[in-house]
Amino acid sequence: MRFNEIGEQLRAFRQESGLRAEEIAARIGVSRAALYRYEKGEVIKLDTVKRLAELLKISPLALLGVGIEYYSRAAGFLERLRQVEETADQILQVEGPVCYLTATEEYDLALSEAFAEVAERAAPPGQAAGLRATAEQVLGILGLRKRSYVQRRPGIIALLSAPAVQRFLADGVAGAIELPERLRRRCRDVAAGEIQHIVSLMESEPIGLQFGLLTGPGPVGAFMVLRGRDRTTLALNPFRLDLHPLEPTGVAMITSADEPVGAHQRAAELLWQDAVKGVAAVARLQEMLAAAR
Repeated sequence: MRFNEIGEQLRAFRQESGLRAEEIAARIGVSRAALYRYEKGEVIKLDTVKRLAELLKISPLALLGVGIEYYSRAAGFLERLRQVEETADQILQVEGPVCYLTATEEYDLALSEAFAEVAERAAPPGQAAGLRATAEQVLGILGLRKRSYVQRRPGIIALLSAPAVQRFLADGVAGAIELPERLRRRCRDVAAGEIQHIVSLMESEPIGLQFGLLTGPGPVGAFMVLRGRDRTTLALNPFRLDLHPLEPTGVAMITSADEPVGAHQRAAELLWQDAVKGVAAVARLQEMLAAAR
């Protein structure tokens, strides 16, 4: 068994459960320190794996890295995605208006302000603390993902949706969250800056980074295919960054099974063939930017 991988998945499933580490440790009969050691890759007994799986309401095989992993919370899914990204050499993304790993710091700041606004108007007021804690957790994981990308620079092929870009420019960052007009204007300005950043990246053509623009309706769901030295992983992502991370938007899935990985890889290759690329994609994005001003 690869105990370091079991530890990584245990950390992701713990965040998915919403339970505190000390609560999990007490309920399976170990110390909190022991639980953290398991998460760092210390040898773990099979009966402990079984007790953890029962408590976390998952299959023991999922905790052992066999089969399909499901996540209904953004924090758990994003933590697991971060772990997979840290060993990926190539990332193929079919998702929305931007590629988060290459997004600017302004994007993160606008997200943080929008999430803070949700907590500010929480009713009853007791919900505010939970909303803030979840937002901080998710923003922290997003930041770790971006820092890992900057350090490792895996290859990225990002397929963006033209209709999603248009909505992004019209509504701004966190476009599905109700915001005061001052903050909404700022989020629109940040969205325009983000698309201009993508244009700049496409024009400079950095090694290992390619963008394609899907002009049709595009795929119904966002997904990523992450290729590493030892395995290729598929991640289906229903969690939207234009909403607060506690909003229920679906169930995420992660698997390395050959059949779903291969099917999504083929679908992405067909989408890439039809995508607008290079100079034509830059011109299309610039047209959308001009129309949004």
